[in-house]
Amino acid sequence: MVVREKELERMKGKVIVSGILWMCLVCLSLAWNLYSAQKEHETIALLTARSFFDQVLIARRWNAELGGVYVPIGRKVTPNPYLKDPLRDITINETLTLTKVNPAFMTRQIAEIAAEEKGLKFHITSLNPIRPENVPSPREEVALRSFESGTKEVGYFLSDEDSAPFFYMAPLQTEKGCLKCHADQGYKEGDIRGGISVTLPYLASFSSLSLIVGHLLVGLVGLAAILNFGIKLHRAYNRILHQAVIDALTEIPNRRSFSETIMRELDRCQRENFSLAVIMCDVDNFKAYNDTYGHAKGDDCLVQVAQVLKNSLHRSTDFCARYGGEEFVVILPNTSKKGGLHVAERIRREVENLKVVHEESLPLGFVSMSFGVSIREIDALTAHEQLIKQADAALYLAKKNGRNRVEVFAERMIA
Repeated sequence: MVVREKELERMKGKVIVSGILWMCLVCLSLAWNLYSAQKEHETIALLTARSFFDQVLIARRWNAELGGVYVPIGRKVTPNPYLKDPLRDITINETLTLTKVNPAFMTRQIAEIAAEEKGLKFHITSLNPIRPENVPSPREEVALRSFESGTKEVGYFLSDEDSAPFFYMAPLQTEKGCLKCHADQGYKEGDIRGGISVTLPYLASFSSLSLIVGHLLVGLVGLAAILNFGIKLHRAYNRILHQAVIDALTEIPNRRSFSETIMRELDRCQRENFSLAVIMCDVDNFKAYNDTYGHAKGDDCLVQVAQVLKNSLHRSTDFCARYGGEEFVVILPNTSKKGGLHVAERIRREVENLKVVHEESLPLGFVSMSFGVSIREIDALTAHEQLIKQADAALYLAKKNGRNRVEVFAERMIA
């Protein structure tokens, strides 16, 4: 019984471990999906910012290849004081004067429109700026210096600012068309002369709630399935154990269970030094009962007898089992010869009081039982086989002496 309980505990432990492992797996999946979603969010922001940068770069290249473009001077466009070009301004007539817009000045114009209409910020900057407004911010300066070390671009969310905008910056390489304005600064074609930063306004972040709720539901469903499987497995194992140690007909322990119990009780009574009684009992003339009333009635009779045995044992340590066929056995720990005889007589009377008709069992005319009692005395070293043999010898004597009686083992029975 102890072994079976340990097996059940071990099985329960495996189910619990499986549940824990499953939830750990779900948590790892959640962590990975949250990480992947965050990286995807960053990738989208990076591609968006890079796209804006490329558009500005294309516009600048167009301007540079044309050598600058002329636009009318007005409220939004004034001559560029930093553009050293004798043809910077051209008067067309009294009402129209054109001024040359170079790539840098055009970039600032685009940045102003983008910031006003879209909240998008462009900033052209350099470590060696011509215009004071192009002095880099600390963040831009770090990026510019990294470009000199070979970095191609930088992009990250500004978590230290409200609404976490995305900052992007890439270098500007000196092209042939740029040398008209920047050659006197020492730049050569292909040199990095600065960069353009793009700051995207707040981008709607991915919803982590849906991922968390989804994984929670999957985790709970999986956990419920594991627990359900564990419960069914536990029940199935219990059923198998029940079938292994319980007699299918009478629903009391079987012979295998008796063998385990008597060895365990003998060990205990030797450790604690108390006596132990074993009672072998047998339904009288049972073959004749089966022949007369049929096997179905015979089975019913055995079930009733088993219930009498079970109900006659009043202590939790007392034990009864079906030994085989119509034969039963009872174990009474810490019981003297007198106590064993008393219990056997009580069972005999209660079986007789069932009044199960058995016309072939004369002279009683009802089903009866015979009993043999053996005792393992205090301080005796009696093996379980010996106790059973002694009880069986006493049972044989009860049968021989007329049935429906109790006999207690005495040494002369085996002599």
